Amino acid sequence: MKLLAFETATEACSVALHVDGQVLERFEIAPRRHAELSLPWAEELLAEAGISRRQLDGIALSRGPGAFTGVRLAIALAQGIALALDRPLLPVSTLQVLALRAPVEENQILSAIDARMGELYVALFERVDGLPVARDAERVCVPAAVSLPEAASVYGVGTGFAAGEGALVAQLGAGLRRFDATALPRAADVLALAVPAFARGEGIAPEKVEPAYLRDNVALTLVEQQAARDAKAKANG
Repeated sequence: MKLLAFETATEACSVALHVDGQVLERFEIAPRRHAELSLPWAEELLAEAGISRRQLDGIALSRGPGAFTGVRLAIALAQGIALALDRPLLPVSTLQVLALRAPVEENQILSAIDARMGELYVALFERVDGLPVARDAERVCVPAAVSLPEAASVYGVGTGFAAGEGALVAQLGAGLRRFDATALPRAADVLALAVPAFARGEGIAPEKVEPAYLRDNVALTLVEQQAARDAKAKANG
């Protein structure tokens, strides 16, 4: 099995290639350079593995939630290659990909990505047979709206745990065992989810992939931004 994967939904950019059980990857924290790096990295990985695009069986991608431009870029790159080669796409949740950054011994994992504007992208996962399985719906919300099942104790991963001066950490309290606020999703982890999905025949036609934006609006209007600042200033007294 030969799969190429793109992960560009956060400030990190990565591309990975799975070739018959071996994984090659390029990864860099490179804000605003995703479009510049992704395709050259893909070509480098194919050359390193000694295969051509035509030998690929499918294209995997992280379909969000995350930065709007990054999510769109991954979809555009994957669709373009898949359409040219007549190959299926394997889209996976960015939050599920991020959950694989938790230590292998952690079974209850809360993924949280800083969504800006005082909000987070968040979802709860449970590790089953080594892979994270969603236990609730991925959503965008303020830290105060995040809750855990009764008596739950989770490991946290993602930039959402550093956002808002640690508001999510304070919100979860004793329900949060430990966390890694520096964790970012990686294309190698996209492949960890996409490879078994491909084996199960879950690839889809390129035109059917849907981004997971979770927000209806890409950005607040200037009026909304000023209202948010006024509300914050009022709350701070």
